[in-house]
Amino acid sequence: MGDRPSFLELLDLEYIEEDIYRSCVTFAEPHALFGGQVAAQALYAAGKTVEPGRLPHSLHGYFLRSGDTQRPTLFRVERDRDGGSFSARRVVAIQNGQVIFNMAASFARPRVIDEPLLDRDAGPVLPGSLPPAESLPAGGHPRHPSFEFRMADAGRRLPDQFWIRCTDRLPALEDDPLLHAAVLAYISDISSGLRLLEQPGHLSSSSIDHAVWFHRQARMSEWIWQDLRPQTVAGGRGWYTGAFYTQDGTRVASVAQEALFRTAPPE
Repeated sequence: MGDRPSFLELLDLEYIEEDIYRSCVTFAEPHALFGGQVAAQALYAAGKTVEPGRLPHSLHGYFLRSGDTQRPTLFRVERDRDGGSFSARRVVAIQNGQVIFNMAASFARPRVIDEPLLDRDAGPVLPGSLPPAESLPAGGHPRHPSFEFRMADAGRRLPDQFWIRCTDRLPALEDDPLLHAAVLAYISDISSGLRLLEQPGHLSSSSIDHAVWFHRQARMSEWIWQDLRPQTVAGGRGWYTGAFYTQDGTRVASVAQEALFRTAPPE
């Protein structure tokens, strides 16, 4: 137990036996274990059980209990299916004998060179419409020391549009695309799109369920633009969607999340 670990240290999972991995990195913090960390680790553990080259194209997870930063986390992978094109996995993250997070993830085989596949976006970002990262003030967050932020309004409690990149010395995308996908899974839970629906005494709180679709590979050591949009609040829950873009406006992933939305300020 010690200082907050780097992102690469978080992905240094110990192999226990087939389909079982453990994160032994622990540290003291007044907050619950960050959900994006558990999702990234679960995805990385699942990816270790598929054949080389099959990369995640979607994950769907539920945050069931608060995790403890001072406890190791065990990840148990279930191999649901390995087909000709897709591999399906389920993962449960366990602390103190209880499941804190479960996830279903799907992995797809590499694209065949001579296979014609359509690559289009219904809502492309126009060139020059995103603010250059270098034009915005640099910033960081004490809970996420491996990441640098650039946002126009650094005073927002939950920024919904900002640049982010990993400052760890990541391996090249070509050498470990699964790791870069795990970085994206981590940052997909780093903020919220519900800020615009908040009112005095009515604030968004803990994540409940989370989904990410990986459309294209992305180098996570380069700037990624997060654009999170509120959708609706009802029944004590808020739901938002979002998209992730590279600097040239290419959409690399999409996200949807539901979070608690309570009448009392969250802890």
